[in-house]
Amino acid sequence: MDSRRLFRISATALTAAGLILSGCTSGSDAAAPSSSGSAAAAPGAEALRKYYGQKVSWRPCGVADFQCGTVLVPLDYARPGAGDVKLAVSRVRASGPGKRLGSLLVNPGGPGGSAVGYLQGYAGIGYPAQVRARYDLVGVDPRGVARSEPVECLTGPRMDAYTQVDQTPDDAAETRALAAAYQEFAAACEKRSGRVLPYVSTVAAARDMDVVREVLGDPRLNYVGASYGTFLGATYAELFPDKAGRLVLDGAMDPSLPAAELNRDQTGGFETAFKAFAADCVRTPDCPLGTESVPAATAALQRFFREADAKPVPTGESRPLGESLATTGVIAAMYDEAAWPQLREALTRAMDGEGSALLGLADSYYERGADGSYANLMSANAAVNCLDLPPAFTGPADAEKAVPSFEQASPVFGRGLAWAALNCTYWPTPATGRPHRITAEGAPPIVVVGTTRDPATPYKWARSLAAQLSSGTLLTYEGDGHTAYGRGSDCIDTAINTYLLEGLAPKDGKRCS
Repeated sequence: MDSRRLFRISATALTAAGLILSGCTSGSDAAAPSSSGSAAAAPGAEALRKYYGQKVSWRPCGVADFQCGTVLVPLDYARPGAGDVKLAVSRVRASGPGKRLGSLLVNPGGPGGSAVGYLQGYAGIGYPAQVRARYDLVGVDPRGVARSEPVECLTGPRMDAYTQVDQTPDDAAETRALAAAYQEFAAACEKRSGRVLPYVSTVAAARDMDVVREVLGDPRLNYVGASYGTFLGATYAELFPDKAGRLVLDGAMDPSLPAAELNRDQTGGFETAFKAFAADCVRTPDCPLGTESVPAATAALQRFFREADAKPVPTGESRPLGESLATTGVIAAMYDEAAWPQLREALTRAMDGEGSALLGLADSYYERGADGSYANLMSANAAVNCLDLPPAFTGPADAEKAVPSFEQASPVFGRGLAWAALNCTYWPTPATGRPHRITAEGAPPIVVVGTTRDPATPYKWARSLAAQLSSGTLLTYEGDGHTAYGRGSDCIDTAINTYLLEGLAPKDGKRCS
């Protein structure tokens, strides 16, 4: 199991599209050019003009009417002449009718989720027709992600081994093995991706979005960010409040929290989601966790995890289903209630001694292909997270002390998620970000969306971010799953569509079901 602050959009939209789903100078305050391309007088500002003034050579790509291109951004905004990063950009033009409203950037979260893949696989064909009619929909893979000079760490076979390491150590030897696995992962990232590793922060990615905004010819940035994408969007508003347009932040993160608290809150979110799953499961006669009660179902799952820890379940291949992979498989299904029937079936088979279905859920979470290769999701996820915040723990002893509070947040997942938060302790590049409130003074109304039983971004984070933002307005979905837009609530979709098309934000505190 390795959830380490993996904030990404619900798997529903992505699987529907055929996808598997699921200091340092990068944080400098170098001035950005205005919408006309002119730069404020600041060190390096003149050198940024070439980036803001570039043109994209678009070419047909993918399916339908998608176009692809690249946008150059500086590797280091404090030293724009020190090298470039090529960002992969894709768009589908507004289909009409109606007046074109400009570009709408979309981001599915992660960090590490491919916005290009999300655009071409879902948003560009699945967003509401009236939104697609009026906006050019645009996906930009953030630096270090997918097609934009991706961070690479472990090879496929080493990643297989990494995902099987016991993340609920029972003794000193298992603790040393877990720490060694994190150290190996970090060293591999530095060896294979040392050039970009110090420069993949969310601040740098937000600055990149401003370059893309100007290159696309938009005076303001219109944006829908899901999950981690809400932090990216809020960071943009913080840096460029005068360039913020219509921003939707769905499945919001709270930028004011330190890493340990973020991880603990997310642990509680997964517990909330599991209880909802268990309550649904025990009402069905074939529930593998029994039909007695939610506490009894919780105890049954804990017992299964302990048994898998002691004796991994065969899967028909060289990777047996130990506790870590089994837990990851369960967590993968927590992102979307539509996956609950699949989880019931996978648990039934695993408890009967055949773990391939639950292993398949874990593989989808890690974005492992059938050929044993991995997308760079987990590599980019660690690289961005470990730059954005100081590590949750100073070492194994610190993590061990935190276990009781994590287990209080979640008896099911707490111990494993506490130890998963140890990974940034060994990161080779010091963090450049710090937890802080984002107010984005001067930005127009920003819509913050929260789901009451969201597993990955707990609802209280949405309340907090909406309160921090000087122009934040909170839109609540009373339901299950991760994120809310485009997931079946007409109330949510109508409120967001109205905002995107007419600029009318929903009343603060509006609730939908």
